[in-house]
Amino acid sequence: MYRITCPCHFGLESVLKFELVRLSVPNIKAADGRVSFDGGWPEIAAANIALTAAERVLIELGSFPVGAQKGKTAFDPLFDGVMQAPLEEFIGAEDAFVVKGSSLNSALHSVPACQAVVKKAAVRRLQKAYHTEMLPETGPVHTIQFAIRNDVCTLYLDTTGIPLYKRGWRQQSVIAPIRETLAAGILDLSHVRSDTQLCDPFCGSGTFLIEGARRAMHIAPGLYRKYICEQWSQMPADAFRQARADAKERIDRNVQFHAFGFDSDPEAVALTIANAKKAGVSDRVTVVQRDIRDFRAEAGQNIVCNPPYGERMLDVEQARALYRVMGKVFDRQIPCSIITPDAEFEKAFGRKARKTRKLYNGMMQCRLYQYW
Repeated sequence: MYRITCPCHFGLESVLKFELVRLSVPNIKAADGRVSFDGGWPEIAAANIALTAAERVLIELGSFPVGAQKGKTAFDPLFDGVMQAPLEEFIGAEDAFVVKGSSLNSALHSVPACQAVVKKAAVRRLQKAYHTEMLPETGPVHTIQFAIRNDVCTLYLDTTGIPLYKRGWRQQSVIAPIRETLAAGILDLSHVRSDTQLCDPFCGSGTFLIEGARRAMHIAPGLYRKYICEQWSQMPADAFRQARADAKERIDRNVQFHAFGFDSDPEAVALTIANAKKAGVSDRVTVVQRDIRDFRAEAGQNIVCNPPYGERMLDVEQARALYRVMGKVFDRQIPCSIITPDAEFEKAFGRKARKTRKLYNGMMQCRLYQYW
């Protein structure tokens, strides 16, 4: 059993934790921007395929202090800590390995320098483990990740490779699309279910509509893509095969869900239609070109949207003018969830939200304003 960590957008920890509860994994713990649990290779495969809100699935290799220590150079604690990590359990004598990482609130603030030290220590550890000076790195690739926070380094091995938000269905996108993982979390917080009539009046490339349809039909987000750890010799051959088979059994296409999208841009409408087709949910998505001033939701619908805002596509005053239009055309009897970084949104929209949640879209702090 390993300790597995799944990073997520800040604010979606509760969503991700509940997803892991549904996977029946043990010892689940949530922290800022991540949720961890205990598991083996079958759980790693299932998490990669099934989790909608996780960014990656990482094996924790160890955690250790890297602050200044008497009689040692600044980077000695980092080197020594990596030397204690059981790298040979996962990286073979001929396997390739790269190092990525980040550092915050630490004297070891230079990420490139830390990468070099971690790589050097990993080489030394593997040389000792395999009793050789030669590490050809011609085999499957492994990615070692380090996260230094307040002079404590946690070392991980990435099992995912290409980030989990890349589902494989997006052909192209409009300017600044919302990530699929964030969209999935917002849909969960907005109570989108198998019988929801979802509506997005700013559909862009269709992220909310497509994620909502796949969610409603229980189509695992990572069912049809590949993962870096599938090439590793340590990965049992049947782990991903079984995880995919289990995911396929959960699919239910006999649901009442339907998604309705609108956008003033004809290219966005065409793009949403193309993406929905590639995602296999075109029969669940209807898209029409329509300006927000002409928008009217129907009874029973649930509005979820990511309207243009100042730092993205419009200047601040244009965005707030748009919010005022939304406040007029959004029916007060229809639930809606709106994500925006504008702290003055409620004032422009003309209504105080029943509930607000702090979320991060990348490094940008946003709020999800919810009305019902």
